[in-house]
Amino acid sequence: MKFLTFGFLLLTSGLFAQKQTVFAYMDYNNFFHSFKDGYFNQVDHQAVTGVAYGDEVIAYYNNQRDFKIYDGTFSRVMTNQPATFKISDHMAAWNIGQLIYYYENGKPHNLTSFGADYWVGDSLITFQDTRYNSLNVVYKGKISTLVQSTVELPSPVVQGDNLVVFKDNGDIYKVFYRGQIYDLGTYNGTEYEFFAGTDILGFNDPQTRTFAVFQDGEFFDVEEFRSPKVKAGRGFVAYEDLQGNLKYYGKGKYETLSSFAQFWDAKDDLVVWGDANTTYQFYKGEKKNLANFVVKEWQMKNDVVAFRTLMGGVGASVGGVYKEVTSINDTDFVINGHGVMVQMKNRAVIVLYNGQIYRD
Repeated sequence: MKFLTFGFLLLTSGLFAQKQTVFAYMDYNNFFHSFKDGYFNQVDHQAVTGVAYGDEVIAYYNNQRDFKIYDGTFSRVMTNQPATFKISDHMAAWNIGQLIYYYENGKPHNLTSFGADYWVGDSLITFQDTRYNSLNVVYKGKISTLVQSTVELPSPVVQGDNLVVFKDNGDIYKVFYRGQIYDLGTYNGTEYEFFAGTDILGFNDPQTRTFAVFQDGEFFDVEEFRSPKVKAGRGFVAYEDLQGNLKYYGKGKYETLSSFAQFWDAKDDLVVWGDANTTYQFYKGEKKNLANFVVKEWQMKNDVVAFRTLMGGVGASVGGVYKEVTSINDTDFVINGHGVMVQMKNRAVIVLYNGQIYRD
């Protein structure tokens, strides 16, 4: 989840079915506009505040302080009472005091009337219930209790987009994934080190002193040592070995990406790194040259990496295909869904969508 910091925001609708990207932004009149399917439209005639966005939801307050959610097509009032909210790419949750609600698949739902804190993922929400002193999860509309405590309110140990790690009353670490609970290991005085991705969990095991992963309901040792640096994506983990080599593991497949990485990053579907004053990306099992210099400013999301070019413009690779978005300096850029939006200081926008450039 991201919060609006420079006057524009965006949203992706139908991500998995059609890879359809929708952007929303504030124009020079402080009107709320959107871009969808090659067309620009006005969403709201007044300024909005408190905006946060994900791929399929934008949450904000309108000028009357109503809490609203925009799904790329319709903007709906969720409540006209003061609400605090959190969102992910596909879900949103908000509370009015102890009342917690959530939004999924275009509809609002009640979660609990006795809530405390809550954590929002792409397909699940974990939340504390003060009535039973419990940690619960809602997944596909079904609420399940993960752990009930007689002392402090339990919290997740770590949460990814589609999985959550928690510890039960017997100090056993467990993973909730796709409606099932899997035993991971027992706390023996030394904490596990977890790295949660979209659908994979990497962890340094203090008992076996190995680097391991949880993927597709199974646990696998990846290396016979604890990795000093790990980032988890969608279906893979990128990590360093003890010699500093950058490696990739996913679904039984290993790759050594670089022996002298000047920097590296991994998120969702991508790994990006600098090597010998060149920037590379690894996407769908293929290594590609991204830029003939080491990028200094970049963003990554889904299959998109956008970065500042040497001349101060913005370039982007979407699905492994590079395109210059603009050569203009002093702009802000952001990724959402499968596109890139750039906004000028005068709030004019440039959108890279489906390989084409659109301007407003």
